Amino acid sequence: MKKSIPIVLISTSAALWGIIAIFIRKLSNFGFSPMEIVTLRVITAASLLGLLGVFQYRSQLRIAYKDLSLFIGTGLCSIVLFNWCYFSAINQMNLSIAVILLYTAPAFVTVLSYFFLKEKMNSIKLISVTGTIVGCILIAGLNLNDTASISGAGLLTGLGAGFGYALYSIFGKFALKKYPPFTVTFYTFVVAAISLLPLTGLWTKVDILMNGDVVFYAIGLGVFPTVLAYLLYTKGLEDIETSKAAIIATVEPVVATLLSVFVYNENFGAIQGIGSTIILLSVLFINLPVGFERRIQKGKASIK
Repeated sequence: MKKSIPIVLISTSAALWGIIAIFIRKLSNFGFSPMEIVTLRVITAASLLGLLGVFQYRSQLRIAYKDLSLFIGTGLCSIVLFNWCYFSAINQMNLSIAVILLYTAPAFVTVLSYFFLKEKMNSIKLISVTGTIVGCILIAGLNLNDTASISGAGLLTGLGAGFGYALYSIFGKFALKKYPPFTVTFYTFVVAAISLLPLTGLWTKVDILMNGDVVFYAIGLGVFPTVLAYLLYTKGLEDIETSKAAIIATVEPVVATLLSVFVYNENFGAIQGIGSTIILLSVLFINLPVGFERRIQKGKASIK
């Protein structure tokens, strides 16, 4: 039962990330650009976490100056880089292709975890990573004829989004060796907010920011798919391999697809259904009992 807790935490965080479209679409209707929404997201999250820290986790607000690089890793190299690359990729190619390139993240995490965290590489991980990427391709409804329009710069920024997305798991794992999940999450968004605010000049829209509906959706964006999602993911990351966590988190596009069908009445075909099923099977596969792969390898040996 204890082993299933990280899986539940990460799955829940992925589901919360999956509902982010609700808040983004509402804020877009008020005239905010994608990067302004990201800035609004990280500032709101940093503010809410700061208040929570002052009243509930004051002792966890302390960090050593020498460890600031860890939060530059999670905040600047991950949150800021991944969002900038993702939105740049969206502007350079079809959304479906940008989504696929973003979800190369589990592959990046698996490779980076092998080299930097010394996590084992095995056939179950490789099959699961492949399954999640194939599933995302099917969910996005990728038209292979569209790939001819991808420029070199577009491909690099798209892969940069997946790489930046992956870095949170890597830097987060290192940070969790020294600090609790709250501290890691809080300083991640503080660094991201400090980095993004000067770039977007969000203060020029103070009049719109005072709108009650904007405040409502901004707080919702900061609480559900941000503070809660990242706290749960970071907590789950404490007790599970980063490569497994990244694969489990691909539940996000499945949830987003279901949201688009039941809330926005968007089309959902058989291909999307197959893609969703492949992702869920990949998540189940990566969480098979420890001895399962040994039995697979033993079976292969006996065949030989």
